[in-house]
Amino acid sequence: MNYRLIALAAGLLATPALAQEAPPKPFTVSGSVALVSDYRFRGVSQTDKHMAVQGGLTVTHETGLYASVWGSNLAGWGTFGGSNMELDLVGGYKLPVGGATIDAGLTWYMYPGGASNTDFAEPYVKVSSTLGPVTALVGVAYAPKQQALGNYSNTPYSRGQKEDNLYVWGDASMGIPGTPVTAKAHLGYSHGNPGLGPNGTSVTPTGEYLDWLIGADMVLGPVTLGVAYVDTNISKRESAYLQPNFSSTKNGSSIAGSRAVFSVGASF
Repeated sequence: MNYRLIALAAGLLATPALAQEAPPKPFTVSGSVALVSDYRFRGVSQTDKHMAVQGGLTVTHETGLYASVWGSNLAGWGTFGGSNMELDLVGGYKLPVGGATIDAGLTWYMYPGGASNTDFAEPYVKVSSTLGPVTALVGVAYAPKQQALGNYSNTPYSRGQKEDNLYVWGDASMGIPGTPVTAKAHLGYSHGNPGLGPNGTSVTPTGEYLDWLIGADMVLGPVTLGVAYVDTNISKRESAYLQPNFSSTKNGSSIAGSRAVFSVGASF
């Protein structure tokens, strides 16, 4: 018996079935892990200029609905008590419109083990598009009045106070031809509650400021290496009334000043 012919015939019969593409899955799961030299949230260090380990997981439905969870350790200005950790829960919907993508959702900022009034919600809308080698995004995030954003002090009347916060930003990135390097830039504007907030939850400590970033990422297989120059226009005079909370525990320097931030991460 010619086993080669039998095997060839079986292979030919099986080919159409193998050639059929598997139906797309309704859900996709993606994630990321990263080690950063300083966790900067809108230009302000949340880790007292120290390193942070961060990770996230996202589940996306074919309709455009998605849900994700992201976490990072905190320190210094971001000392929220408990596990001293930020845990973000995000839910949203992405919709392609023409050559752009509209992304609307809500982020729930949680600080496990912290005070009962440190968690807050922030809805957002983002629009992104790609033109040639350039990808651009503009976004608006507005957190309505909540106790976590209140201008807290040691006086009794400040307890239970609620404030809101507005953040508007733009991002741009461009791949450098012939290299695994992508240049990136960011500019953001914050307007909201001046002060510390309960356990440092204020996201606009001086009431109004700009933050910006210029950097580059290099992809090496599954690993991405990043470097960025991060800064704000928060002056020493503006942040003086927040001392010592708004300064590094190492030398008293501002945690919103210019700094080079390095990162190494991987996605799956």
